[in-house]
Amino acid sequence: MEQEVLEGLSNKPKWISPKYFYDNRGSILFEKISRLPEYYATRAEISILKAHADEIADLIGPDCFLIELGSGNSTKVRLLLDTLRPATYMPIDISKDHLLENANELASDYPWLDVWAACMDITQPINLPYDPDESKKLVFYPGSSIGNFEPRDAASILKVIANLLHPGGDLLVGVDIKKDPAILNAAYNDAKGVTEAFNKNVIMRINRELDADFRVEDFEHKAFYNEEKGRVEMHLVSKSDQVIHINGFRSNICRGEHIHTENSYKYRIDEFLEMARKAGLEHLKTWTDNDGLFSVHYFRSL
Repeated sequence: MEQEVLEGLSNKPKWISPKYFYDNRGSILFEKISRLPEYYATRAEISILKAHADEIADLIGPDCFLIELGSGNSTKVRLLLDTLRPATYMPIDISKDHLLENANELASDYPWLDVWAACMDITQPINLPYDPDESKKLVFYPGSSIGNFEPRDAASILKVIANLLHPGGDLLVGVDIKKDPAILNAAYNDAKGVTEAFNKNVIMRINRELDADFRVEDFEHKAFYNEEKGRVEMHLVSKSDQVIHINGFRSNICRGEHIHTENSYKYRIDEFLEMARKAGLEHLKTWTDNDGLFSVHYFRSL
């Protein structure tokens, strides 16, 4: 973490990886974001999963090995468990405490389900701690988390997933759709300031875990849709000239300078299908919500 944070703060423009949002506090804040009236994505994806759970179950078949990437509080997978009836469920998340808490709760609620929690960073090689070779795999990657990666990196992750699945394994992935910029800008600038708190949490975490001295009150949250690049960008903007110290490292930050904390790419359906095709995934189904705000895709590894 320290190495990556120092690398980002040494760059111009400065950046911090969005994966460091997700300590326990950050995970809880994101859950609050998902319930905000401005944040359409979670509601839209849940409506799709509810409407098509039986169809998804028919596509994968019974007793699969269900792997969820970026599982969070496992809310969405609960919509599928009773219809899919997987033999094994493996939630994978980068926030260890949050992961274990939710995995234990889910295992208690579904005593028939074999649950294996795996704390890992999916941007690194994925080595499953448990892999029943005889079970067909279904990777569930909800929340349009793949949009947090640069398109070339998203394509690489799709290839990693395809290799993980082996031929015949399936991928169910949620992807946010390009839409009216006003809807997107509202979603990332909520009236209650929860997204602002989520954005600032990354420097609070760095202060705590790396003994840094960011003055959180001297940064403002800025989020906007970059239509040319097809992505929402989140930044922390310095309100003053300041110097940040991290374990002997000094970073000079000027008033008005940005630290780029997140991108959230949006894709037309045809754009994402082409990316998946190049990664070795066969497209079987695409569903959208009634308002056409969000998409869920079903692929099979070739």
